[in-house]
Amino acid sequence: MFNITAQDIQIYLIMAPGLLIALVCHEVAHGFVAYLLGDPTAKSQGRLTLNPLKHLDPIGTLAFFFVQFGWAKPVPVNSRYFKNPRQGMMLTAMAGPGVNFALAALFSLIMHMLPSIGFPMNSEVFAVFYYGVFVNLILGAFNLLPIPPLDGSNVLAYFLPPQMAYKYMSLGRYGFFILIGIIVLGRYTGFSLVGEIILPLVSAMANLLGVPM
Repeated sequence: MFNITAQDIQIYLIMAPGLLIALVCHEVAHGFVAYLLGDPTAKSQGRLTLNPLKHLDPIGTLAFFFVQFGWAKPVPVNSRYFKNPRQGMMLTAMAGPGVNFALAALFSLIMHMLPSIGFPMNSEVFAVFYYGVFVNLILGAFNLLPIPPLDGSNVLAYFLPPQMAYKYMSLGRYGFFILIGIIVLGRYTGFSLVGEIILPLVSAMANLLGVPM
């Protein structure tokens, strides 16, 4: 069983605003870029909205707190509306992580300004923006993993020959089980998907933003 302390709950509450913004904006970015490229699907289903109730997946949100990766309800995209379907899918996929990295930079900028306007580094307001940086960096980096159906798979598929890309993307139906398998296997081999791949990337990006881990 999980041993959740009062301090854990406080940290989760501080992380919640950054996580909420990260997940919602990630999905809206996918839908908005698809819309700009000619696909009205997300708009017609009411997904081009910042209303979190339209985007959040309860299990995916909870997973972020316990295993450091999470997900929202995928925005529907129909590549048949794109003039260049493969390029359209690649650009749509990149939009999500791209917005997360932009949000991380924005959270970092505000965080650095807070002490000068009366919010010390040990304040809860400062902590909200501090964790907001890392939530967005983790979500962006995780989604760039080239494991279908994560966003990174659509980016990689764009550079593969069409037939190979089709076979590669067909693995998407098993993507969740692949991720779980990697995580479970890591517990026996010492290889951590988060610790060995995502956290080093996040640490490097955080250093560029002047935010220590």
